Amino acid sequence: MNSNTSINNMALNVIGMSCQGCVSKVRKQIQLEDENAEVTGTPEEDRLDVQTVLTQKQVEACVQEAGYQPLGQYKNSELAHYDLSVEGMSCQGCVSKVRKQVQLEDENAEVVGTPEEDRLDVQTVLTQKQVEACVQEAGYQPLGQYKKSERTHYDLSVEGMSCQGCVSKIRKRIEQEEGSAEVEGNPAQNHLMVTTTKSKKDIQQWIEEVGFTNLGDYQAEEQQSSHGRETKQNSDPQGANRQKQEDSAHQKQFSLTGITCAACVNTIQKTLDNLDGVTKAEVNFASRTAQVSASISADTIIEAISAVGYGASVINDPDQAAEEREKQEQQEYKSKRNASIISLALGIPLMLYGWLGGNMTVTTTSQQLSWFLVSTLTLLVMIIAGRHYYRSAFKAFLHRQSNMDTLITLGTVSAWLYSFLVVIVPDIFPVTSRHLYFESSVMILGLINLGQAFEVKARGKTSAALRHLLDLRPKMANVIRNKEEQSLPVSDIVVGDIIRVRSGDTMPVDGVVTSGSSSVDESMLTGEPIPIEKQTGDTISAGTLNGNGTFSYQATEVGAQTMLAKIIDMVSHAQNSKPPISQLADKVSAIFVPSVMIISVFAALVWFNFGPDPVIIHMLIAAISVLIIACPCALGLATPISTMIGVGKAAQFGGLIRNGDALQTASQLTTIVLDKTGTITEGKPAVVKAEYFNSTTETEAAQLIASLEKGANHPLANALLEYADSITEATLLETSDFQSLSGLGLQGIVNHERYYLGNQRLMEKQGVVIEQTTNNERTHQYNAATKVYLSRDNQLLAIFYLQDPIKSSSKKAISMLHDMGLKVVMLTGDNQNSAEFVATELGIDEYHSELMPEDKLDRVRLLQNQGDIVGMIGDGINDAPALTQANVGFAMGAGTDVAMQSADITLIRSDLINVADVIQVSKATLTNIKQNLWGAFAYNSLGIPLAAGVLFPLTGWLLNPLVAGAAMSLSSITVVLNANRLRQFKIADHSKGEKS
Repeated sequence: MNSNTSINNMALNVIGMSCQGCVSKVRKQIQLEDENAEVTGTPEEDRLDVQTVLTQKQVEACVQEAGYQPLGQYKNSELAHYDLSVEGMSCQGCVSKVRKQVQLEDENAEVVGTPEEDRLDVQTVLTQKQVEACVQEAGYQPLGQYKKSERTHYDLSVEGMSCQGCVSKIRKRIEQEEGSAEVEGNPAQNHLMVTTTKSKKDIQQWIEEVGFTNLGDYQAEEQQSSHGRETKQNSDPQGANRQKQEDSAHQKQFSLTGITCAACVNTIQKTLDNLDGVTKAEVNFASRTAQVSASISADTIIEAISAVGYGASVINDPDQAAEEREKQEQQEYKSKRNASIISLALGIPLMLYGWLGGNMTVTTTSQQLSWFLVSTLTLLVMIIAGRHYYRSAFKAFLHRQSNMDTLITLGTVSAWLYSFLVVIVPDIFPVTSRHLYFESSVMILGLINLGQAFEVKARGKTSAALRHLLDLRPKMANVIRNKEEQSLPVSDIVVGDIIRVRSGDTMPVDGVVTSGSSSVDESMLTGEPIPIEKQTGDTISAGTLNGNGTFSYQATEVGAQTMLAKIIDMVSHAQNSKPPISQLADKVSAIFVPSVMIISVFAALVWFNFGPDPVIIHMLIAAISVLIIACPCALGLATPISTMIGVGKAAQFGGLIRNGDALQTASQLTTIVLDKTGTITEGKPAVVKAEYFNSTTETEAAQLIASLEKGANHPLANALLEYADSITEATLLETSDFQSLSGLGLQGIVNHERYYLGNQRLMEKQGVVIEQTTNNERTHQYNAATKVYLSRDNQLLAIFYLQDPIKSSSKKAISMLHDMGLKVVMLTGDNQNSAEFVATELGIDEYHSELMPEDKLDRVRLLQNQGDIVGMIGDGINDAPALTQANVGFAMGAGTDVAMQSADITLIRSDLINVADVIQVSKATLTNIKQNLWGAFAYNSLGIPLAAGVLFPLTGWLLNPLVAGAAMSLSSITVVLNANRLRQFKIADHSKGEKS
């Protein structure tokens, strides 16, 4: 065949084909004439598609010879539309891949997709079967017609939930059926919130399956008037209790553009507060973000923000958002720096010309011409260096708003317009009023741009803690699939994947070791500097660093469910929240710019009516100086920038703060309430004392315990075995006739002698004489301990005292809390003897024992009713009611779901010392915020009157607009630099009494 022979594509209408066998028959007939011909058919549509060098007439002849009737060209005047469900698409790149494959068959096909809904829309002349074949060739799985599922929000009343762990249990069950379902709950109110495509009946069934009772629809009015809610509101005299139900799955975070000062923030804040469906909104000037809890869509929120002149986009990936923000800050810095250079390059020579005796007035025609050229040049520089201010001011004007850019625009444009009028029509001004201020316009822009460039540079350091956490996440991981190891993006890892970890690797996801062993550095999450040995069955956390060993582990939590991701999310949300102290600055900033404009006009009127000659010059200088020196930026930055640094600093010391409210309230605490088990103590029994009798040595007893306990399963076995392992690693002795004695202990024969290990009743039953010790310090110290006896026949060999040991850091921590002036109260469900011993040992001010969870709750309420501001520290499970009731809840437990959801502050390291650390950080942060606010208020309170000229009658001195511009920039820089001092904050070393 000639290589230049053209290929004909034709679609024919053929009658008589009933199946693919018919198509095959036609294909064979055509390929007798053209062996390379490609023939496909759709019998149900009487369609035959042929690619061949033959003519249509020749093809039709072949069709007839095969026994079918050709009817000419296949006509499909109407495009078919297919709405398909396609599995495997993750982004628009996947959609593009499918589109290209479909357009190979139909170049005019239109293909659009929504990967998050597994949805593909196709308009084409192809059949659905052909389209689905294209989808499969592109590497994805067609699932037939797309069935649109409406997401519905259910508010259900569910009985039996006691903590966020219960909510998590329900969530996991629902997510088994629908991975995209959103499930949140408030156990204290029996309130479960579910957003899903599934039916309410299905949801209720799954709730019952995991052991909880569905009570129907949640009644908000009844719950609002419930005793628990009522008491919480009434028992909080300081107004510091949280509304934790606002922190739900409906919380969204947005990146904002176009905001330049606190007035912009106030505009967006008002817009969001007045938007139906928004329950809570916090706009952060320092990070240019908005945190919104709402039942409406993100698009609705973005539209509302856009309507008042600002831009917004949803933050889905904090890592990507941090990178984009860093790029934006770098671009902003370069833009401000370049604008400053351009402005100062013209302004400084003009200013020096005037200072060195140059004539800055217009009296002759030649001077008019010269200054006209200068006015044109300054206007060009103002457009280049100040267009972002002017554009922002104009946009604010269109939306009937005002901001810092409004003040800058009014000041610089007024100075230029006045000077330009003097140049164009000098005769309308008195000779004494013909002074020019072109240098002021460009110098003000230069100084403000320079100050804001420094501010952006310093502000970029505030989120260093969050960036450090984000940097802990690796991009790629070695995953074993189909018995082959392959390097995959971390985002592609799914639960159940096996990850191979080599020396020096960072863990990509959470999981459990399946083979191998190594030491893992967990200091970035727990603060513990000593690497932890990991073996089969041990847990792994994302972000931790492997040592020299190699091992494999199975992924149990991926993406946003890993511990590191939850920590990043908590730090990010907390950094962007507002403490109550910010309300004062918010109220002032809401009226700041309009007030300054009024003061400027008032100052101009006073100078016009009462000022000395030249009146117009003095009036202009005063009005412009007032506009320029006023600084809403300093007010806007005073609180959020310190909050961001303070939350990040607390995270470094092992405290994850949920919100600004908790940050502020922690600095005001008067009483600390502690749980005992797992908080003050280790939470599991251990041998704290051992006594030996009848010449028995410590090593002999340890070997006997290990030999006897190797087959035991009672609760104290692990404690005894751990103790034995710490004494000796000797070979286990052969044990025979082993018996577990219910309620007593155990017995066994070792080296032909019978041994008993158990409680006092077992010893008495065997006739063992227990030596009675005198009432000395030892007896008192361990009288609450559980005693386990070891005997050989009826001869006592040893007594082991088992207690839940006090953590090594607890005594120091409570001492630190006392040094900070805090009252320490212990609430425990343990017995009186144990509680008394721990309280006495640690110097606790007050303790109460044998309490149920509701008793702890009542005790916290009682303290609050007495006027105390209470911080509650517990494990986040049985202490959940008291944690919620307290003004600030501190949860121990290495960042478990329960701790993160039920408390205001999570202590990653489960160390009481971190409570003292976090309180110190909160105090330092609040002090820093107060310094910033005082500085911002003082600056504006002094600067604006000075700019207006209040000292002129006494000193004859009037503030130059250039000085006002420099002072305005300096005020923002001062606030940022003062806030950054927090990054150097140090806490006393707990062991050496030094700074660390």
